[in-house]
Amino acid sequence: MIQTLPSPTGNLTKSLPGLWWLQSREDYTKAGERRIEPTLGSDPIAILTFSNTHFAAQFMKRDREDNAANKINYSAKNNTSAVGGYDAYFGTYEINEETGLMTTTLIGSLSPDNIGMIAHRNLRIIDDKLIIQLETTTPDGEAVTRTLTWKRLT
Repeated sequence: MIQTLPSPTGNLTKSLPGLWWLQSREDYTKAGERRIEPTLGSDPIAILTFSNTHFAAQFMKRDREDNAANKINYSAKNNTSAVGGYDAYFGTYEINEETGLMTTTLIGSLSPDNIGMIAHRNLRIIDDKLIIQLETTTPDGEAVTRTLTWKRLT
């Protein structure tokens, strides 16, 4: 089921910097059906860090030894492409405090096709939890809403 985000609180710019550990990453269709993204799987390991203007992200599929699944690669709407069950990228970001929308510009990426990409994510921070939500697509082009929930490490 797609998680409904609360209204923005205007505290994102001050609250976001730090180190975050992924708790969950789920994709749902508008009809509420869960989809598993094949390049990173249903339960990837990930870490995310933010300074005041820059960020870096790394995602890894837990069972990367599955060679057939690791060769899956596709370009999704508003999202990066993993390579071999791994995705890593970094860049700059800006936040609209009124809407809770973050715009990222990728400076570097594991996948050369992602360099220069501009992506949009909705953010909310509740206590030590960061929720990131974005609209993207499955390998066959089906629209999904991806919700990532992170726990603050520092």
